[in-house]
Amino acid sequence: MEGIGKGLKKLGIHVGMMLGILMILLFLFFNIYLPNYTNHGETVTVPDLEGIHYSELTGFLSSRDLRYEITLDSGFVADAKPLSVLKQNPKPGAKVKHDRKIYVTLNAENPPLIKMPSLVNTPLKNAQEILANYGLVRGEIIYVPDIGMNVVLEQKYRGRDIREGFEIPKGSQIDLVVGDGYGNQSLDMPNLIGMDDIEAEFLIVGSGLRLGRINYVKTDTVPKGTVIRQLPPDGVVAKTGELVDIWVSILDDSINF
Repeated sequence: MEGIGKGLKKLGIHVGMMLGILMILLFLFFNIYLPNYTNHGETVTVPDLEGIHYSELTGFLSSRDLRYEITLDSGFVADAKPLSVLKQNPKPGAKVKHDRKIYVTLNAENPPLIKMPSLVNTPLKNAQEILANYGLVRGEIIYVPDIGMNVVLEQKYRGRDIREGFEIPKGSQIDLVVGDGYGNQSLDMPNLIGMDDIEAEFLIVGSGLRLGRINYVKTDTVPKGTVIRQLPPDGVVAKTGELVDIWVSILDDSINF
């Protein structure tokens, strides 16, 4: 019995020593090795990379102890520089560990081709929404006499009519020929000579015409602001929506040319 007691005592001592060593090892692992290995408590704030050209990313991120990888996906924004960053993951402001890899999506170097939608006979407001949805830019709006007010009559690309389905670069500018709502009705051109410029403008618009260019002429014989000439002249047959240019008198010393 005495021998068994001594044996158990030695066994208990050995077990206690092993447990002590294990506790020491666990303490060293969790409090010294692991924090040093994972940079515990040390983080980097992810910067905003949007708009930065990919050639500048290496230097920009390495100075902040970060790396990057370009994703296979790409996008296209007409206003952004080619090969500049459009999106990133993680987002700006995120806290990450040192040497973390930032995934970036670049703007395509060349715009993708898209098929031109049909805008003819579409209200102008809807046509603008369609262009935006297709990634196209609304260019000049050209009003012509037509009873369809603000209805698209023609769609043009680089000055030429463009048909539905024709492939053009995304971000292209599309000009729209739009009806002014007046149609092709004929009327006699009113006489504007002798009116003041404000009165003449009201008469032009009220007659279904449009005010064109206002030209100022220096004179000391006609009251300031008086219409002294018009084009087309009064009495000729005009179409609704036609432009009317007027010449307005100003005092000889009232403007410097």
